[in-house]
Amino acid sequence: MSVFAVEYVYAAGSEAGRDEHRPAHRAWLNSFVESGRLLASGPFADGEGALLLFTAESEAALLEELKQDPFNVNQLISGLKVTEWKPVTGAFADYV
Repeated sequence: MSVFAVEYVYAAGSEAGRDEHRPAHRAWLNSFVESGRLLASGPFADGEGALLLFTAESEAALLEELKQDPFNVNQLISGLKVTEWKPVTGAFADYV
């Protein structure tokens, strides 16, 4: 498994939609927490997006899974960047 940093950029004017779909989004995220695949997630302080740290077999497999996020299903994400990450120190170093 590799570690991937996922950066979401929220769609302009999506605040109400994110509020509406947040319970489903968090339930979706929690399924990855329960399986040990979501290491951390949360919104940026400026409210413009979020950072999620996942483990996955490949970037392609993770991208397919991200399509199922209720925020993506409901077009609340305008930008998505996935970068494989190699943590060498700290809490996530054991995942490499």
